[in-house]
Amino acid sequence: MDSSSTRRQATRTKLYEAAVTLIAEQGFSATTVDEIAERAGVAKGTVYYNFKSKTELFEELLRHGVSLLTASLRAAAEETAERGGGRVDALDAMIRAGLVFIDRYPAFTQLYVAELWRTNRAWNSTLLVVRQEAVAVVEGVLREGVEAGELSDEIDVKLTAAALVGMVLVAALDWQAFQSERSLDDVHAALSRLLHGRVGGC
Repeated sequence: MDSSSTRRQATRTKLYEAAVTLIAEQGFSATTVDEIAERAGVAKGTVYYNFKSKTELFEELLRHGVSLLTASLRAAAEETAERGGGRVDALDAMIRAGLVFIDRYPAFTQLYVAELWRTNRAWNSTLLVVRQEAVAVVEGVLREGVEAGELSDEIDVKLTAAALVGMVLVAALDWQAFQSERSLDDVHAALSRLLHGRVGGC
């Protein structure tokens, strides 16, 4: 990546961070491009140089955030496999990776979960695509586990993958909003026990 591309990506990251914080605080409609530019420390024209509109910025923000989550889930599964761990171990590592991501990007997670329940948004189709990208990583590990005999062949792979992702999202948001005194290790341990008891059958 050349220096101009690096600078542009750095600028986009600043805009993503500014937008996600503002929109999480006051909603999409109430957030203006002027506010995003001011929070990012750039000129208003810089926003329009990088994105055609506030809607496009938000769509790209969703893509960017979920791509980071997807990459962290995939890396957790791959690292587990490299260490010789099984698929349940990989799912456990992915749960932890998801919690780490949410702990690092709480505003994005709040925004993402809120938008999943909204309808008639311009970015609904984008949201469905990026959601499936994250869930598909979990689906892949579940399928491998079933094929290898590590997991029951009665598992509904699609629904179980969605349930695992949803479990991590909701538990993490509850942790941050209502049980912030708990450590990440505490939350991971609780979800890990659930995973091993309900999915792993141990």
